[in-house]
Amino acid sequence: MRTVNAIAATSATDPLVRTTIERRDLGPHDVLIEIRYAGICHSDIHTVRGEWGDVAYPLTVGHEIVGQVAEVGREVTGHAVGDRVGVGCMVNSCRECENCRAGQEQYCLNGNTGTYASVDRDGTVTQGGYSTHIVVDADFVLRVPENIPYEKAAPLLCAGITTYSPLAHWNAGPGKKVAVVGLGGLGHMAVKIAVAMGADVTVLSQTLGKKDDGLAFGARDYQATGDPATFEALRNSFDLIINTVSAPIDMAAYLGLLRLDGTLVSVGAPPQPLPVPVFALFGNRRSFAGSSIGGIAETQQMLDFCAERGIAPDVEVIGADAVNEAYERVLRSDVRYRFVIDVDSLR
Repeated sequence: MRTVNAIAATSATDPLVRTTIERRDLGPHDVLIEIRYAGICHSDIHTVRGEWGDVAYPLTVGHEIVGQVAEVGREVTGHAVGDRVGVGCMVNSCRECENCRAGQEQYCLNGNTGTYASVDRDGTVTQGGYSTHIVVDADFVLRVPENIPYEKAAPLLCAGITTYSPLAHWNAGPGKKVAVVGLGGLGHMAVKIAVAMGADVTVLSQTLGKKDDGLAFGARDYQATGDPATFEALRNSFDLIINTVSAPIDMAAYLGLLRLDGTLVSVGAPPQPLPVPVFALFGNRRSFAGSSIGGIAETQQMLDFCAERGIAPDVEVIGADAVNEAYERVLRSDVRYRFVIDVDSLR
């Protein structure tokens, strides 16, 4: 076992602290990654604060991970020492179920192994990327293109793929009108990716406070949902709505914005249920759906897509000692648009 420096939550209420964690010995199919940067996702906060269920503490979170290959197992052929690589929200799956065989490991019928807070193949609880090193099965390691800066690549492993996957699945592109609810870590990536796909994009945010940013990212319109007139003016307007917020929304009001056969897709995950009024679905044959991350092949596709089109998140790089402050700022929506930990500050 390898002992490495890390940041961990010791309870749902106490601040995260510096600590050490153990990484398993390198197996024949494993890759040892020296982590350079780790993004802070709202999911990390939900998890460490017990909002999505019971947690085994101490826990190191982080599933937006980029770094360099430090060592490879004897049977690994797809990665070599020194390669720029990344790890997203999962580190294994059963490989045998119908969904895994279809390249949709994120929907593994036997449950994929999350990068943190999951039971690993050796029976231990997985620990995430707020650490200096991680050992991952080679099949779940992504190639990070050279022209994406390391610190900007990290959030693509969650925020990027979480928005790319539904946009690709529901065919965002030329002739499609797409609304993005919320302009945060997920939302700003949804805007950039949808614009790059050729869609006509509108941002729906509580206020107009980030309007200049939304338009700079390529959105054609930006409307305040705090104004009731917005919902009347935009009624029956959109083919696709990507809801990125992790808080309850008025489902009837947002469903009313969909045109014929339009779909509202939630990628944000509020702890509370989202009640869906059935009659709001009947009009225009509307649909409400959820979407998780993407499979490994689709995640690599997303990375290549972003590299080819010069797409990257806007980030604020912080040191390890600023993580607790960063969590509070995320909850206040005081970040534009993703915190990324410089893991060298942990060494």
